[in-house]
This record gives sequence, C-alpha cells and structure tokens, in this order.
Amino acid sequence: MDRILFGDNQFFGINHMSEDKARQQAMRFADLSAIVSTIADARDAGIRTFMCTTHERIGQVAEIVRRNPGEWGDFAFYPCMPYAHKYANAITEHGYLEAIRRFLPEGGLFDAALRGGKALLTRDAEKMATLLIDAEMKPYAGLSTPVVFLQNVVTDLLLGLGYDNAFRVFADHVRKRYNAEPGFITMNLPALLPVLRSVGVDNPIVCANVNKAGFRMSGGIEAYRQATRAHPARVIAMSPLASGALPAAEAIEWVTGERYVEAILFGASSAANIRNTVDLIRSSDARLAVAA
Repeated sequence: MDRILFGDNQFFGINHMSEDKARQQAMRFADLSAIVSTIADARDAGIRTFMCTTHERIGQVAEIVRRNPGEWGDFAFYPCMPYAHKYANAITEHGYLEAIRRFLPEGGLFDAALRGGKALLTRDAEKMATLLIDAEMKPYAGLSTPVVFLQNVVTDLLLGLGYDNAFRVFADHVRKRYNAEPGFITMNLPALLPVLRSVGVDNPIVCANVNKAGFRMSGGIEAYRQATRAHPARVIAMSPLASGALPAAEAIEWVTGERYVEAILFGASSAANIRNTVDLIRSSDARLAVAA
C-alpha cells in the first residue's frame, strides 16, 4: 500500500466543514474532464493510487484510464462500495427486486442468474452480497484494484447491528474473486478492530478519520492509539486536515508522527494544493526518519 493516496470527496461536493465550499467544488467538477485533469495532477505529483467511491462518474474515469494504459501506467484504484445513494434512488424509483436486477453484472450472465435467483428465492443474504460486490466491481475490470473497501455507511451499520460475520464474507469474497485485500472504512475504529479480529480478519486495512483536532474520531485520539496497540491494523488516515480546520503543515506533521498510520488519504482541487500536501508528507516523513 502506498504512503500517499488521493481521494474523491471534492469531486462530489463533499466538505464536512463548509457547505459553500462544497457547492463551489460540485460546480467546478460538473464536467468529467475537470475530474480527470485533477486526478492526472495527482499522478504527476507522484501519487499512484486513487481511492474512490463507485459513483458512475468514477466508472467513466476508470474507462478513460483503461483506454490509455500508456499514459496511466501502474495507476491503481481502491474502489469503495457501495455508493449508497445509487441504491437508495433505485429502490425508491423501481422497488427492491427491480433495483437489484438493474445492478446485476452483465458479464457471466448465466452464473449471475443462478446466484441471484437462488439468493432471491432463499433470501440467502451472503450470496446476494457477493453478487452486488461483483456488480460494483464491474467498471474496474482490467484495472489494478489491490484493495477494495466497504464504505463506512455499511461498515458501521453492520457493526452497530452486530452482524459481525458479514465482514468475513466481504473479506473472503474480495480475496478469492479479485485477489485483493479487503479494506474497511469506519467512523469508529476502536469498536471495529476487535470485531474484525474476532472473525479472523487479522491486521486489517482500515480507513478512519485521524487528525490532530480529533475531528470525527470516535472516542478521541487516545482511544485510537490504544485500539491499534491492542489490535494491530494498517490504518489509512483520512481527513488529516480535519476538513480544512487545521493548518496544512501543522496537520501533516502531527499525522505522520502517529506510528499506527500507514497511509494518508487526502483530496484537493488544484495542482498546487496537491503538490504542497505531497511535499509536506514527504518532508515530514524524511525528518522523522532522520530523527529515528
């Protein structure tokens, strides 16, 4: 897993601190070419991994990358599923069964029909879940997807309901079918890590808010340190700048010093901001290496 990952929140008008900024970003990235150009800026700054939702527009980005292997080289995607709004809208418009049918993979139709039909008839939740994972992964066929994530909206729902084995189902399917590592996004890392360990998902890849302000860190900073000491994990720090509440240099210096953080995920809207964040991470890492 690379040290620096590029995210996609800015492309869809998501900013947890400012609605005005979110609207401005949504307008700026209304055109697909603006999204591709910004991802290319990240690539040119040395970032080789794009951690993204399975939004249909990102599927269009994936198609552009697939058609231009010479330009994108070893660029990798970390798909994060499901894109919940997509399913919610489809269910509202078409009903549960028709919505599910609309998301079935077109490739391997016979296999999908068998698996889907049995799941629908027997209410076999595990088979239904793996079918939908396959549907979410279809846009990334032929691309490098070394890690596949379960979005926090599902991770934390399953965690709250106590459906612990669902994490094992997701992990097993991602490993066997896609030869990829399973990843989990959460707003409650201290609660999730022992559960993952209990179902046999050891040393998991977990993405969570990690920042000096303790912004959206359930239980606080010290709870995250204690949890990772008790249950080793490969942690990706998202929202390291606390959605812009912290000065970049101060925020990066702090998060790179958290020993349990293996990778840092950030989003930015301009080439200058991307390069600045990358330089800050690399410089801070270099200082820590010398000090060690």
